[in-house]
Amino acid sequence: MQRINKNVVLALLTLTSSVFLLFQLYYYKYYLSPKNGAVFSKVKGSQSGQDGIQWHVIKKFLGLVSSHNVPVYLIDPLVLGLIQKDFEQLSSSSDGMSPECKYLCAPRDFTTFALLDKTWKHEVSLVRAAEKMGFRWLKIQNKDPRLEGMDDLSGIEIPLHYIFKLAAHAIHLVVFYERSGNYVWHGPLRLKQNIDRKFVPFRKLHFGRYPGAYNKPEVLQLSIDDLKVQIPKNLSQFLEEMSHSRFLECRYREARAFFQLYPDDASLDAVEFRKKAKALLHLAALTLNNLGVRFWLSSGTCLGWYRQCNTIPYSKDVDLGVFIQDYKSDIIPAFQKAGLPLKHKFGKVEDSLELSFQGEDDVKLDIFFFYEDDDHIWNGGTQAKSGKKFKYLFPKFTLCWTEFVELKVHVPCETLRYVEANYGKDWKVPVKVWDWKSSPSNVQYNGMWPVDEWDDVIQVY
Repeated sequence: MQRINKNVVLALLTLTSSVFLLFQLYYYKYYLSPKNGAVFSKVKGSQSGQDGIQWHVIKKFLGLVSSHNVPVYLIDPLVLGLIQKDFEQLSSSSDGMSPECKYLCAPRDFTTFALLDKTWKHEVSLVRAAEKMGFRWLKIQNKDPRLEGMDDLSGIEIPLHYIFKLAAHAIHLVVFYERSGNYVWHGPLRLKQNIDRKFVPFRKLHFGRYPGAYNKPEVLQLSIDDLKVQIPKNLSQFLEEMSHSRFLECRYREARAFFQLYPDDASLDAVEFRKKAKALLHLAALTLNNLGVRFWLSSGTCLGWYRQCNTIPYSKDVDLGVFIQDYKSDIIPAFQKAGLPLKHKFGKVEDSLELSFQGEDDVKLDIFFFYEDDDHIWNGGTQAKSGKKFKYLFPKFTLCWTEFVELKVHVPCETLRYVEANYGKDWKVPVKVWDWKSSPSNVQYNGMWPVDEWDDVIQVY
């Protein structure tokens, strides 16, 4: 057996040590150096060095976007929830100096910021600068839903989410777009096949599980843990919006297929009705929103949105639903003040309430109030001449946002179940002759109103 040359062993050890030392120097220079703003020692008052990582990554990211004049604002619900508790103190403090890192050092894997698309047009220079600062980054894009109704433009992709990762912390940058209904929208986060699914814990991200819709934000700047940060001006409103922000896009592809089978009515009467229905819906939305009353597209108006992305021209009315717990006595006076006289009032708050207002010409607005039982939700109907009561049963549902006739409105999230309950499995086939007492699939006879209550529960004007 040959003897091992000690000089060779020594040389190999020396070489290995040198390579390891060079690697450490390289890593320190490009990832942990003070120049790059990522010295991950303990931040004042933090619990551990890991907490300091978050603060320094955020500081570095804010410095990056500031140097490129990219206005971002904080939308991370965990951090905003902490800020909300001390909002008055933070907003009244001139410098926001704190003896401890209380907000941005809260344990989490990522921090979420928002960006309005129209405020940023220089992606390439920013991501190149991010790379030089040690960030790894990822862009998620998908089809622009605003163009889906246009055959020649549908399929164009837009950036929806960016993720900037440094060390053990990531920044999730959500891109918001203005929509024609005077609101902002963000898209879903859908990973394509070539994306590294271990880049960040995607399932933990607060935004991207589904599209979301929000009111246009107003922001203010606060000093949070010694960093200047933009946040939504009305924190409680934003956090409430976030919990009910899910957005459903109109089904443009299915609508085009529908019109292939049943060509759209382009007559003057149909065009005029749709114009009046749109104006009536906008006025109704403004009135109910000012009262703080939640509502959604119901009955034929909901069917029109789901089936053909438009109002049904032969329906001759606009239908809305309201949960009875959201009823307010100011509703009737508010609509009358808006120029919509009461046409009829059927039922009462405790049972089968229904309001109808007269719009322009023969177009009317019907508001149906919904009641919840153990396993279903229902609204009532009343035949004025006989006092007969009817009941329309629906499976329980939640509310999502959508855009309809350039308006941000609610629809049932479980739209197909809702439509099928009302119109049956053949809802795709237009039916121009409709009897509200017998045609709906979910209608039930519900007895009679006592004659001595007729003056209160059957009011026709």
